[in-house]
Amino acid sequence: MNLQAEERKLIKSFVFPALIVGLMWLVKGAETVFGFSAGQLGIRPLEASGLAGILLSPFIHGDWNHLFANSIPMLVLPAALFYFYRTLAFRILLLTTLICGFWVWAGAREASHIGASGVIYGLASFLMVSGFLRKENRLMALSLVVVFLYGSFIWGIFPELFPEKNISWESHLSGLLTGLLLAFFFRKEGPQRPTFTWEEEDESDMEPEKQEETEKEYWNVPEPDRNDLTVVYRFRKKE
Repeated sequence: MNLQAEERKLIKSFVFPALIVGLMWLVKGAETVFGFSAGQLGIRPLEASGLAGILLSPFIHGDWNHLFANSIPMLVLPAALFYFYRTLAFRILLLTTLICGFWVWAGAREASHIGASGVIYGLASFLMVSGFLRKENRLMALSLVVVFLYGSFIWGIFPELFPEKNISWESHLSGLLTGLLLAFFFRKEGPQRPTFTWEEEDESDMEPEKQEETEKEYWNVPEPDRNDLTVVYRFRKKE
């Protein structure tokens, strides 16, 4: 793949994440301009009307600081997903949103849970683990980069570290577990480590029956018919 194709692929990887972040900003802008709060449209556990928040909550944020904190990771992590896991990206993003959101709805404390942090934790968790499961060099390098950038997110799953009641550690924990689940479930789909000839199964590791068949095929090779042999002589003129 040439450089221009790589550039096009990279730019395309940012298109859908940019739309998501744009909608996040649009919602907060509308709240500010028109003077209303969309907070009640978040995930409200065990309430039927709160199920809509599974899809709506990632676009709703409590204040501008909350929105700023989620905007960059919500742009970078999905872009990395679309760039390196192009065939899986939409499924991983959608399943992360649905599974994480449902777990929050089913088991979180009574409140309106809003923000994209659950999805962010899910994508970070998936990207961290998936590369090591696949043992592919580029994906493992991506995993290390994500660990370096977002490894400190792990502290966000401990409620005792958040004396403030408005931090949804349940979303963080649900997202983390969702990413681990999806990384394992989809480990054999999408990009894989290339297999080289010297990594093929050694005969000594074969099952006895398979090894016996291989030996029979080797020793039962028919002898060439000597009458069909042709000898070609080439004479070189002496200088």
